[in-house]
Amino acid sequence: MILLFERPIKIGDVIEIGGTLGEVRRIGIRACVIRTADGSEIIVPNGSLISNQVTNWTFSDRARAVEVSVNIVPGTDSQRIVDLLKSAATNQPGIAKEPAPQVYVVNFTAGAITFQLSAWTDRYQDWAQVRSDLAVAISDAFAREKISIA
Repeated sequence: MILLFERPIKIGDVIEIGGTLGEVRRIGIRACVIRTADGSEIIVPNGSLISNQVTNWTFSDRARAVEVSVNIVPGTDSQRIVDLLKSAATNQPGIAKEPAPQVYVVNFTAGAITFQLSAWTDRYQDWAQVRSDLAVAISDAFAREKISIA
């Protein structure tokens, strides 16, 4: 009854519970049906949705973060890397213009500098494909510029 009245999840929401990610297809009196990306349908007792932690990826909006990390050989022009990563994201279909893509250095060692690109997509249903396409665009841009990945 809590699910029906409080509406912490609704049909069409993408949720994650117990390591399983999927779209809510049906909400019943005793259980919900969650369809996973591989096409299987998981029946989750409503009690589990109330008593366990549930991540609702689409609760307030359909935007989803997309992150791609790359390790670059030290000595490469860091500003050039930032510019290439931002450009690849800005020019990629499916990546939102607002908020603008951001790039951060998240780690550096003697063998690599790790840059992380963070962008947003409203294509929550296929965000993994958007991320993959973005990673390919980044790889192609680095190859054109002859930038070595560590």
